[in-house]
Amino acid sequence: MADRGDFATLVRAWRDRLQPAAVGLPSGPGRRASGIRREELAMLAGISVDYVVRLEQGRADSPSDQVVSSLARALQLSASDREQLFVAAGLAPPMPSTVPTFVPPSIQRLIGRLPDVAVAVYAADWTVLMTNAAWDSVHGRMPTAGLERNLLFRHFSGMSDRLVRQAGEADRFERAIVSDLRITTIRYPEDRALRELVARLQRLSERFRALWADVQVAHHQTEHKTVDHPVVGPITLDCDVLAVPGADLHVVTFTAEPGSEDASRLDLARTLGASEPATLPTPATVDTAHARQGQDARQGQEPRRGQDARQGQDAR
Repeated sequence: MADRGDFATLVRAWRDRLQPAAVGLPSGPGRRASGIRREELAMLAGISVDYVVRLEQGRADSPSDQVVSSLARALQLSASDREQLFVAAGLAPPMPSTVPTFVPPSIQRLIGRLPDVAVAVYAADWTVLMTNAAWDSVHGRMPTAGLERNLLFRHFSGMSDRLVRQAGEADRFERAIVSDLRITTIRYPEDRALRELVARLQRLSERFRALWADVQVAHHQTEHKTVDHPVVGPITLDCDVLAVPGADLHVVTFTAEPGSEDASRLDLARTLGASEPATLPTPATVDTAHARQGQDARQGQEPRRGQDARQGQDAR
């Protein structure tokens, strides 16, 4: 059984340890807390303030693995501290046999220092883990739950996005992400959620089935991509996919050439902020049974409003 007192002690201690500047929050003489405030932790983790209070007081039973993962990410815990938090919550720490969803504090800090670059962090299976404000402004806010957070599912199910892809560009993109997924299934053969994702995609898309059967290795390249922003209009940006081998993550960046018209449009999009979701999911596209991507078993929480797991950034 979980030691709720130990879990509460850990959360309080690590909240007090985390300095506001480390997550992009202002610090000043008016602060009574030595670290970040409860409401700030709630914002960073995407849960309600009331639930954070109950967790810290030991009054919340059995926090879900998704809640514990969100808290670990918001508190910028090391791998060993994260494991300790899972054990204190009475949960088995995520094992290497499953696709990692942990974003190291160093990556969070890096993203927090790139406010003019649109950045998203994806797991090895191309499920989005966090985005920054610039990404949301350019692409729209990502959905907060379900399979629609997975890039392959969104693409091969025909969900709309703001990217304008030419025929050759679409083919290269599809081959690269399918190749990534195949490598991921080899690396994590015991991940049931991953197997279910592949099976779902095979049932869903003839194009995916053909690429999956092709068994061709493909790689991502730096490319110019055009985003059709609903207010600013088309913005042509350089897209790079960076690997984080130790954490098995994909970091995707969109940048503009300094001084160009596209740089001005990107700045305008950032100023306007994220005004609408990236897509409008329908019930048919939401798989609430997907263990890693769609369960909102957040006892006592309020629904998240957008992708608020933006550690290291100013709240907009």
